[in-house]
Amino acid sequence: MAENTTIARPYAEAVFELAKEKGDLKGWSEKLELLAAIASNDDMAAVIANPEMGEHVVALFADIAGGKLDDSGLNLVKLCAENGRLDVLPEVAVIFEQLKAEEESTVIAEVTSAFALSDVQKSNIAAALKTRLDREVSIVETVDESLIGGVIIRAGDLVIDGSAANRLDTLANSLMR
Repeated sequence: MAENTTIARPYAEAVFELAKEKGDLKGWSEKLELLAAIASNDDMAAVIANPEMGEHVVALFADIAGGKLDDSGLNLVKLCAENGRLDVLPEVAVIFEQLKAEEESTVIAEVTSAFALSDVQKSNIAAALKTRLDREVSIVETVDESLIGGVIIRAGDLVIDGSAANRLDTLANSLMR
């Protein structure tokens, strides 16, 4: 995974610079999301890995995209295909989103909780993170009942584990010493 990230970074940075130059960060974000979804498909991954597919894989991407890719999007697919890098398109999309968030002074906070959060709770978490990170915060929520209670927050490099499961593990470790 780290190797894919290293390979994907130059592509993401080049696309980001192009998108910034053209004033089309949102458009490229949508294109990369689509390309990442196509490349992540199990059936498509098998096609990408088949060296006999050659240029046909670019046409296949275009067909699957159904006209949602412009020439610049297709050029990215061609470039990645020529260099045998279509498999890193999901990582390119992730890195692009990180660069976009940095540019726009935003961050996506992944909040995992044992139960669904109310709108007030999400708003309070977003406000606290905005104060701490000095950025606009978007909350993406997931529910994981194994946490028992509390939340785990991931925002960029910041991880806050306030789950009951983590606290019980910490207590158990302390008692075993």
